[in-house]
Amino acid sequence: MRSMLSKGRNLTVPAITTAVVGGQAVKYGSLFGIIEADTAVGDDAVLVRNGVFSDQPKDTAAAWTFGDVIYWDDTAKKFTKTATNNLRVGYAVGAALQADTMGTVVLGVDTV
Repeated sequence: MRSMLSKGRNLTVPAITTAVVGGQAVKYGSLFGIIEADTAVGDDAVLVRNGVFSDQPKDTAAAWTFGDVIYWDDTAKKFTKTATNNLRVGYAVGAALQADTMGTVVLGVDTV
């Protein structure tokens, strides 16, 4: 296909306005992903939009089981099972107890 630029797994976010750490989950408008590497203010950042990511910040309001739908709470900067006012981003791919502060998620798999 002539007009296809890429598969869209990784996108370059131009001239970010806040420094970010590699592995950090971020939302830009309605785009969501994990930042590939530490990036300074004013530099371009690479946003990884799909894949499996471990040690991600988890809301402690509920336990997770494999296959649970996962959302991003941009206010708390945590993954959650709460749909209200949050962006659907993927699925839990590992069990996590309610008290756990980290979880494993897969992003970008039929979340639209």
